[in-house]
Amino acid sequence: MHDIRSIRDNPAGFDAALARRGLPSMAPDLLAMDEARRARILAAETAAAAQNAATKEVGAAKARGDEAEFNRLRALVADKKAEIARLTDEAGAEDARLRDALSRIPNLPLDEVPTGRDAANNVEIRRWGTPRPLDFAPKEHFDIPAVKPGMDFETAAKLSGSRFVVLKGAVIRVHRALAQFMLDTHIDEHGLTETWTPVLVKEEAMFGTNNLPKFAEDSYQTTNGWWLIPTAEVTLTNTVAGDILDEAALPIRMTAHTQCFRSEAGSAGKDTTGMLRQHQFEKVEMVTICTPESALAEHERMTRCAEAILEKLGLPYRTIVLCTGDMGFGSQKTHDMEVWLPGQNTYREISSVSTCGQFQARRMNARYRAPGGKPDFVATLNGSGLAVGRCLIAVLENGQQADGSVDLPAVLHPYLGGKTRIAADGTLA
Repeated sequence: MHDIRSIRDNPAGFDAALARRGLPSMAPDLLAMDEARRARILAAETAAAAQNAATKEVGAAKARGDEAEFNRLRALVADKKAEIARLTDEAGAEDARLRDALSRIPNLPLDEVPTGRDAANNVEIRRWGTPRPLDFAPKEHFDIPAVKPGMDFETAAKLSGSRFVVLKGAVIRVHRALAQFMLDTHIDEHGLTETWTPVLVKEEAMFGTNNLPKFAEDSYQTTNGWWLIPTAEVTLTNTVAGDILDEAALPIRMTAHTQCFRSEAGSAGKDTTGMLRQHQFEKVEMVTICTPESALAEHERMTRCAEAILEKLGLPYRTIVLCTGDMGFGSQKTHDMEVWLPGQNTYREISSVSTCGQFQARRMNARYRAPGGKPDFVATLNGSGLAVGRCLIAVLENGQQADGSVDLPAVLHPYLGGKTRIAADGTLA
């Protein structure tokens, strides 16, 4: 959510930042709504002052027996009362209209974010690892012989429809091992606090992390008003909603492994084969709550946490900074990590790490107080550490062998009872 005072102070700067996102000028309309709201508030205050003055005079007119003046003043008080109620209602309506408009406008990109229209304008900032040379034609994850017995799309379609999968046997054990490995690394090496949260949340929680109102079609709502979370960013970030934190308690660094649910609205025809884009999936999420001044340093730190997981798994990846036209709605700056998938012969997104500044905190009214200072909004950050299903795909494709088996990363062996591979028949070996 944007601060209307900042827009008043620098409307040209606000519109210039929106233009970098490819959006039209909005400041004039927002300021017109703001002026209409403020005018009604001022008129209501003026009417209240007149009402108070007339109220004081009513008694005096009664005392001196001036019945005509008494009746005039009493009518004036009644008229002003009705006028105040009307103006207050109108101010409330204008305020709601302004807040709704502000809630639908994306965050402003930081100056350092590259300007561009789409993914073609993203900028690679580093690369790690070299794709393994193969003397055979690599397969996509769902076609690897070792994987086929444990990845069942037909049964999932019978149960739930398209974009679902049933995992079993060795494949689900590797999936579970990956999630456990990610959590242990983030907790033991990166200093994040493991947190378990609900996957059903109230509407205000979805609003707080800018999933509502603009992106309602991207998520699922239950018949009694709960929403299924698209990511644990929603719950972890909202743990501080409405709070005033002591500065000494910051930063708060959390991680959670949850089920996630997305309708994938607008993705018809994209990644329809395999389990790259599913309605239900698992993710290990990272969230940081910190002071605005430390947010960029935290962004770099969180990016390294995600990169470390990929490096420990031996998965080649590249890190890119998203341009203004490709970054998410609530982000000021985003790093994406893209992992090498030999079956597709390309890099695909596996983590997105964003700093949101105070954008989400205003929506949640999440603040902190420095010693002797006034409350100010916290900064929030979120990132995948990592998407478990996509990481599974990368492990399977990068570990595939010519005989149809899959060699597994050494860091997973302790989580698999010492087993090191999935044999071509789909069993752990």
